Amino acid sequence: MYGLLFDVDGVIADTEAVNARASIQMFADLFGLRGVCRADFAAGLGRGAEAYVRAAAAVHGFEMTDEQVARASRVRQDYFLAILRAEPLGPFPGVVELMNAALARPDVRVAIATSSTREKSQAVLESAAIPYRQMAYVTGSDVTRKKPHPELFLTAAQRIELPPQRCVVIEDAPDGVEAAHNAGCKCIAVTNSTTAENLSRADLIVNTLSEIDLKTIVRLTHRE
Repeated sequence: MYGLLFDVDGVIADTEAVNARASIQMFADLFGLRGVCRADFAAGLGRGAEAYVRAAAAVHGFEMTDEQVARASRVRQDYFLAILRAEPLGPFPGVVELMNAALARPDVRVAIATSSTREKSQAVLESAAIPYRQMAYVTGSDVTRKKPHPELFLTAAQRIELPPQRCVVIEDAPDGVEAAHNAGCKCIAVTNSTTAENLSRADLIVNTLSEIDLKTIVRLTHRE
């Protein structure tokens, strides 16, 4: 048996561009902070909403209280969902094909494992027409410790009743790669959100999921 664990933001669809747009608007509307750009969020990539918000604030020397961060995260999500309703996102190349192939195999179990909230991630999955109801589904709402802590992927492996060593994680962010390895999983990193250099600790790096198939997953699982 093999497990395939998919992150959502930056892996299933190009949500990072929408995340940045929503967050930039939030900083301007809530705090009058202008000049924020997508690159300012890099240190928070893949680590959940609060870390994402704090990353850009730190770049601009803006110290935020916990209450401000919590409010900013809520407003950012509202803006994100509004953008998604107006501009639905399709999946990245190869995503649905790999998922459908895995779901068709009796020896492969599939899970969604994302640091995002259930409401936000479900909106992305539905926008991209992902058959997530056929999979295990773990979100940032289900865990207390964020990436690079392994709790998210350990929980997903538990949900599909497989040891982490039998699972391959699909990620797009450095902290996600670290979390996968910390959990004992293998990791394939896709360069949708950052450079291959930043993802160098992954077991395999690809430009698109169209480059891999289930044979790749099986080979990677057996690699020492």
